[in-house]
Amino acid sequence: MSTTPTQIRIDADVKKQANDLFARLGLDMSSAVNLFLHQCVLRGGLPFNVEVPRYNQQTLAAMEEARRISRDPNVEGYASMDELRKALEE
Repeated sequence: MSTTPTQIRIDADVKKQANDLFARLGLDMSSAVNLFLHQCVLRGGLPFNVEVPRYNQQTLAAMEEARRISRDPNVEGYASMDELRKALEE
């Protein structure tokens, strides 16, 4: 089987998250993309549903806030529920 080089543009954060996930699965980016493309050919389309989520504005705002908080290094995290409970009670 011959291969051909292909270039794609990917958001840097998505690429890092995908590489981390693929590494845990024992894959590299090239292998994962090849798996995806093989599944597309096998199924005659995308191997998952592509849909527009129907979230209300309040849910979208909460999701954005969660993203912002998760990326903010100044937001304190907790290693256990006990730590969180203690912080909430203070």
